[in-house]
Amino acid sequence: MAPETSPQSENVVASPHAQLETDGPPPFKFSSLWEREKLNPINLKSYTLPIFNLKSPYARNFHLSWLAFHVAFLSWFAFPPLLPEAIKADLKLTSAQVGNSNIVALSATLIVRMIAGPLVDRFGPRKVMAAILILGAIPSGLAGTVHSVQGLYAVRFFIGILGGTFVPCQAWTTAFFDKNCVGRANALVGGWGNAGGGTTFVIMVALFSRLTRHHSLSPHSAWRVAFAIVPVPALLFVAVLTLVFGTDHPKGKWSERHKPIASLEVTTGASRDGVVGEKHLDAEQGATVHVQDLSVPPSKSIQPHVLDFLGDHPVSEVDVAINQNLTSKMALEIAINPLTWLPALAYLTTFGFELALDSSMANILFSLYKSPHFGQTKAGYFTSIVGLMNVWTRPFGGYLGDVVYRRFGVPGKKVLSLAMGFYIDSTKHPDLTTVIAILTILVIPNEMGNGANFSLVPHCNAYSNGFMSGIVGAFGNMGGIFFALIFRFQPLPLGKALWISGIIAIVVNALLIPIRVPRY
Repeated sequence: MAPETSPQSENVVASPHAQLETDGPPPFKFSSLWEREKLNPINLKSYTLPIFNLKSPYARNFHLSWLAFHVAFLSWFAFPPLLPEAIKADLKLTSAQVGNSNIVALSATLIVRMIAGPLVDRFGPRKVMAAILILGAIPSGLAGTVHSVQGLYAVRFFIGILGGTFVPCQAWTTAFFDKNCVGRANALVGGWGNAGGGTTFVIMVALFSRLTRHHSLSPHSAWRVAFAIVPVPALLFVAVLTLVFGTDHPKGKWSERHKPIASLEVTTGASRDGVVGEKHLDAEQGATVHVQDLSVPPSKSIQPHVLDFLGDHPVSEVDVAINQNLTSKMALEIAINPLTWLPALAYLTTFGFELALDSSMANILFSLYKSPHFGQTKAGYFTSIVGLMNVWTRPFGGYLGDVVYRRFGVPGKKVLSLAMGFYIDSTKHPDLTTVIAILTILVIPNEMGNGANFSLVPHCNAYSNGFMSGIVGAFGNMGGIFFALIFRFQPLPLGKALWISGIIAIVVNALLIPIRVPRY
């Protein structure tokens, strides 16, 4: 194992006492959550998740990643909690116009996610994340100026920029955590960030209620003031944190990501099953791998293959790949590859459906149970279940992806909405407790699928991970628009829309089963 004074520490963004593991990923132990990170000597990514050790830049980048995505929701989804009653009445909106505004909000995010991917590959996830937060704060600050449906469409479209934070969120953790734990890292930051959808419902309805009851503001003023109090300051504050405390890459600045790791020893032995050879590392010398010996240009196929072995652990192109600036040839190659369509279409059905629920569920519940005892506030609190469950459901899906990967490789990473839809549609007065119970059960496999899906993404195209994350993220938004359109053109309370969505999700995922994935 490398001594603490290894020359590597001069090039590593990690703490000077980061440990290099020359025998592959260490077995999991709970103390790794607060101990110094254990690094892969080939790429300086961490084998561990030291999330309670804020001295570690790996932990700081991890937390900044999910926090930035989380606060983006505070503005991106700040309208739906207040749309069913306050904003709808104030702007004199029809139900169709409410549905249209939800679709508009998701449309901008689709575009921005496609643009954010290549920008991440070029400038790095930290700078792209901060830029999106700052840009998104501008229309958020203008939300209070809306006085017409056209103004609502315009503001929600530009606030949709903030949904693009998902792309640097996932690319950031992929750059810092190795393939043995990247599923958990991506799922944790995605899940904790996604939980912002639930936090937003709680904060906005509670704040609106307080402003109207305790500060005597009219509903017309209260929802406008709420935007100024919460989303804008949060976005700007986290953008500053990202720029000040975040780091670009394990090797330092994003522009330095191509630099080889400091000089270390490696001996290549006899070949194993046609691969380059087995490494014998001198632990007493703190030896690891000459990266220039393994840093190969992108292969003609983006199907990663094994290059060598580190102890008993295979070294594939995923381990040594460096984000490349996007070219038209590379974009075409990625676009036509089945490995792109596999996570993209799967994410369309999982995250896309979740977005549609986030946008529409409060309106569904409000239309079903509106009474003196059930109004906008309770509808918002119950809808927050969808977002808040991401705290554990999405991370658990990513964890399962990592567990299966250790045993079966990448192939191992590889519908209850029907019940809710049929129940609402077939019952004249559906019971609220039953609906909430089905909703809770429904989102568990859906959000676990989100986490498992992005545990697969880093294996699909490691040379353009930003672009790949952008494509998959954009398809999630495309799914949100698609399912929101189904909700838009079905009459309230949308039971039929729910079971139609369930059938579509089943069919699409069944078609993806035959697509083959790389072993490592």
